[in-house]
Amino acid sequence: MANDTQCFHCAEPLNGSTFRARVDNVEQAVCCAGCLAAAEWIDGAGLQDFYRYRLGPNQRPDAHDEQDAWAAFERPDVADRFVRRSDKADSIDLLVDGLRCSACSWLMDRSLRSIEGVSDVQVNAATGRAHIEWTRNTQTLPTMLRLIASLGFTPHPIDDAIGANVQRVERNRSLKRLAVAAFGMMQVMMFAIASYSADINHEVIDPELAQFFRLASLLITVPVLFYAGAPFVTSALRSLRLRTISVDVSVSAALLLAFAASVWNSLRGHGEVYFDSITMFVFFLTLGRFVEMSVRHRTTGVADALAQHLPAIAHRVQGDSQTDVATSTLQTDDLVLVRTGEIAPCDGIITDGITRMDESLLTGESIAIARSAGDRVLGGALNIGAPIRLRVLASGNDTVIANVAALMQRAQAQKPTASRLTDAAAARFVRYVLVGAVVVCGMWLLVDPSRAFSATLAVLVVACPCAFSIAMPATFAAATAKLARLGILVVRIDAIEALAKIKHCVLDKTGTLTQGKMRIEHVAFNTNVAKHDVIAIASALERYSEHPIARAFTDHPTDKVVTDVSAHAGRGVEGTIDGKRYRIGSLAFVHELCGKNLALDMEANAANTSIALGSESEMLATFALSDSLRDGAAGLAAQLDALHISSEIVSGDSAHAVAAVANACKISSFTARRLPAEKLVHIKERMNRGIAVMAVGDGINDAPVLGAADVSIAMGRGAALAHASADMILVNENLNVLPEAIAIARRAVSVTRQNLFWAAAYNLSALPLAALGFIPPWIAAVGMSLSSIGVVLNAMRVAPSRRAAKLTRSAIEDATQTPHLLSPSKALP
Repeated sequence: MANDTQCFHCAEPLNGSTFRARVDNVEQAVCCAGCLAAAEWIDGAGLQDFYRYRLGPNQRPDAHDEQDAWAAFERPDVADRFVRRSDKADSIDLLVDGLRCSACSWLMDRSLRSIEGVSDVQVNAATGRAHIEWTRNTQTLPTMLRLIASLGFTPHPIDDAIGANVQRVERNRSLKRLAVAAFGMMQVMMFAIASYSADINHEVIDPELAQFFRLASLLITVPVLFYAGAPFVTSALRSLRLRTISVDVSVSAALLLAFAASVWNSLRGHGEVYFDSITMFVFFLTLGRFVEMSVRHRTTGVADALAQHLPAIAHRVQGDSQTDVATSTLQTDDLVLVRTGEIAPCDGIITDGITRMDESLLTGESIAIARSAGDRVLGGALNIGAPIRLRVLASGNDTVIANVAALMQRAQAQKPTASRLTDAAAARFVRYVLVGAVVVCGMWLLVDPSRAFSATLAVLVVACPCAFSIAMPATFAAATAKLARLGILVVRIDAIEALAKIKHCVLDKTGTLTQGKMRIEHVAFNTNVAKHDVIAIASALERYSEHPIARAFTDHPTDKVVTDVSAHAGRGVEGTIDGKRYRIGSLAFVHELCGKNLALDMEANAANTSIALGSESEMLATFALSDSLRDGAAGLAAQLDALHISSEIVSGDSAHAVAAVANACKISSFTARRLPAEKLVHIKERMNRGIAVMAVGDGINDAPVLGAADVSIAMGRGAALAHASADMILVNENLNVLPEAIAIARRAVSVTRQNLFWAAAYNLSALPLAALGFIPPWIAAVGMSLSSIGVVLNAMRVAPSRRAAKLTRSAIEDATQTPHLLSPSKALP
């Protein structure tokens, strides 16, 4: 804290400053107008406790430089690189330099919430990240950044360089600590082994040599404890300042007590020293934390890679000219050129060209996929074939890859519910251990005072619940990374545990079991309106739908202007063209508008999907659409059955179309013509009977079901609303990986139980032995540390066993013989 020659806020020299800030009714000297403003703002907001809780001084704000820096974020082209826009609110993720403790998080949270328009703030001191949401206002972002800077922190909107640099710095710092601990432990053990050997052989080491060993061990232990072990001591002090008890409190108590006793005995030249136990303890703890950090980096790397993959520049085509523009400035319906070897800057439809796209980052599939005119391309895919042109469907933060990355980044700030419970249990256990250590010390002082310290130290070390605390987070982090390699991104961490309990799977049809690449098979015209006008009206209306059916009309250009558009989930689209009201969608939906049922009997014999187009006066046409099965759909039911999971199709399509897909997939149970609300009722009926349900879908009409199911999975190319409602996203859209994902989740839960059982059994069995003096401190350090490392290594075993994988794969050998094509695709007549 500052003194009479230092600034109260930033602790830099006053240099003759006469500025005085009144904080908590006491005048404090500050070095500049910036610190004066920051300190008085903190006091005026009632946040004076910040100065009591903080671990170190804040940086001095330079008001002129900072204002110039943050003013750039008032420009939309700069802000749009980092800000996610939505109808409800804008949001941004920040890396905050100087965010060191809970006091800093607490101050930032309350300070930012005081800004008008800020609706949500999440600050994580452990990761140094902050997530902020606010109502749209161009001034809000620079205001927030200036406020954060005035508090002594440096905010960095997340981009490629920042994200990679933070992980690199953390890894390098951890490696340095691990190296210091390892070399220190080895050197101290060399001295300790000499003493142990002498005791075993009943020999006596020269007193001067023994004292040299003690002092040398002392000098080596100092950097091991206060550099490599600094995170544990700092964490413990932070917990005590916040009046909480964390796992690191017992660890630090043991280390500091052992060090103090060893220093005292070394200086007086006799008595027990524990430098070998201290260095060994720090090394194994640091090694365990390093392994845990490595698993976390591999998991978060997936989201960071996705977020960073869109190029900054796009080639916009206007007529015969081509202009390089910022990707963030692309608008819907712009034409973009993607050259050979370039990454698609947006989600779009190919309008010209035939190529092959490498979507391995998005889907995990290493084989490039052929794409041609009319096919949809996701932003982030690499063009390894000929140049193509894309018509922009979504750009920037609205792309599929950006939405998925944002959902994953939000998931990484979450903790499983069960993990939070184990953390709370561990905290209570630490309190009992501290009390128990005092009791053990008192009992040994009565029985044999010479063994009191050794037994107390062993109790503190052996009872540390480190393994218990990391048992679930380590396993779930490994499972998340394993699922990501399969092409399944976890956006809600609790979903892994829920996935392991699934007994019933509800599948959507169009875009889920089928590819969603709808093609017009046949058109039955029922009007005097010119055929090309009918197609143009239908195409114009379908441009406002995100349902896979709408993609059947993307190849058909239209110059019709639609007004008063409304999309009805599960039914169709309604809009006004040239003063007339039209509807396109289910036959019943269109019939409600035109009052005619001339084409309703067409569905009776249609195995394909049928939709109608009508106006207020007549039914214009009926369209028969075809689709093909998605890879893996034919054998999915057999694989799920091998895992004792039943499956069914619940769709809004016609009964005959759903029956055709159900027969092709060998799924005996299916329900057709269900609106979103009816789907929701259907799934809740299953859940009310105690059946754990998994829902798989892709469209807006699937969002209610995805939000209600115990576990929900959205297809990678599905609607943004489906992604937001889902617990997981199947990026590669390969249904074959779902059974393997369930096996991984079950394995993860099993491994977690093993870890928790082992950690609890070790603590409870070793504790009485340590209290009775049978376990010396160095053995306690080895046992506790190896227990933690064993838990982390066991967590790496979340991949399903070979036998389980063989069962789920062999179950579909016969089913996969079903042809994938439901009906031939034909050109529009």
